[in-house]
Amino acid sequence: MTVRFIPNDKGNPPGKLADAELHFSGGPLDGLKLLGLGVWERRNGGRNVTFPARQYSVNGERRSFALLRPVADAASQDKLRALILDAYAAHEHEVAASA
Repeated sequence: MTVRFIPNDKGNPPGKLADAELHFSGGPLDGLKLLGLGVWERRNGGRNVTFPARQYSVNGERRSFALLRPVADAASQDKLRALILDAYAAHEHEVAASA
């Protein structure tokens, strides 16, 4: 699996650094990609990754339904989040070195 980033050059919405895609190679997902991930700057200076979700409405209230969820261990998302954040840091370093 590789992570591809599409920079948020427009700065809208504020705090969004990039969109991310997971490109799969090998196995049953070979040749497919997962879209809808986002890399965000937190107000406290940290970073976060959001996963694909679908919005829906209940009694006029907007809610979100996560499309990528853990089967059993809630911490399993943290591994993927860390992998994407590490890849983004490497991507930033490459961009800075080529500039």
